[in-house]
Amino acid sequence: MALHTLELTLEPAAAAGPVKAPTHIGVTGSSDLEVLIQPEALDGKVAVKLVTPVTGFDPLWERVLRKFIDETSLSDTRIEINDNNATPAVVLLRLHQAFTAANAA
Repeated sequence: MALHTLELTLEPAAAAGPVKAPTHIGVTGSSDLEVLIQPEALDGKVAVKLVTPVTGFDPLWERVLRKFIDETSLSDTRIEINDNNATPAVVLLRLHQAFTAANAA
């Protein structure tokens, strides 16, 4: 199975800052995904690397990621997502779990 990699650099509408600590949430398994999130100086931006077996959904991924960044005002953060056919709802759930865990540290 070939994997598709999508790399985005997104800028939040309002930058609140990075997460407090590196965090790993989830497991790459059937219809799930894992999220790794860590603070990194990126001039106020968020860098995302996504690896997925699904092709043709780059615009949807970008909308989901922009929604998350707008909701959290996240900035100066690197996110890595390893996907195995997760739905957009699961993607947002895992992103919010990672954000919450990283800020609770």
